Order: sequence, then C-alpha cells, then structure tokens
Amino acid sequence: MPHTTASIINQCRESGLRRTKALELLIDTLLSSPRPMTLAELSEHKNLNTQCDRATVFRLLQRLTDKAVVRRLGLHERAAYFTLLLEGRHQDFLICSECGKIEPIKAPCPVHALEREIASSTGFTELYHELEFFGICPACSK
Repeated sequence: MPHTTASIINQCRESGLRRTKALELLIDTLLSSPRPMTLAELSEHKNLNTQCDRATVFRLLQRLTDKAVVRRLGLHERAAYFTLLLEGRHQDFLICSECGKIEPIKAPCPVHALEREIASSTGFTELYHELEFFGICPACSK
C-alpha cells in the first residue's frame, strides 16, 4: 500500500492525535521530502511558514515522535532531523559528526536477521531497530 498523507493522518488519528491543517501540512512536507529535515527547515518550508509558527511545528514533531509516526535523528549537540516512520520502509543513516549532514545508507540493512533471531529467542513482538552510523563526511575530511 503506498503511503499517502491521508493514510498517515489516519494513523495519527488512530493514535489519538487531532486532525489539523498544520498536521496535514507537516505530514505532507515530510512525505514529499527526499531526506530528513530539521525543525528550522520544516518551519521555514513554503508549505508551513505561512500556516503555523515554529513552536507549533515543534509541538507537532514532539507528538508525532511520541506516537512513533516520526523518527528523530541526529547528534545531540546539533540540530535534530525528523523523518516519517513508514510501515514497510526501513532506512538507516550516515551522520557527519563535524557538520551534521545526514544521508541515507544505500545498502541492505545487516541487522534484520539479528532482529528476527532476537525476537524468536526472547518472545518479543513488534521488534524494530534504528541504525545510525556516525563519522566524518568527505567534505569535512578535506
């Protein structure tokens, strides 16, 4: 099933979140973004900057993170990045510890087999993981 703004809004409503124009615009912006985005990028985005302020975007991101609709990425001392958690789509990331650049890893995830083994041996259900590798990007290495 393809992920749409409407399907993600339904997931939000099932989690107890109220449907608002700001929520719809935020979901639409994250869904259409090819990469994770910072709070600043989201609140300044053309879809959101005239509809809601930075504090509203922040509160929505917090609620969406709490409800496991959004994943928060990044270094603690740098700006956090946010991306949608979409069923059936798993993404791991490389994060530069110098400039904070984040990019998706374009390789199969090596942890899925381990995840299945752990679930089988422990009885845990709905097991998932989030994998982030930290290092120095080529531009910062120069």
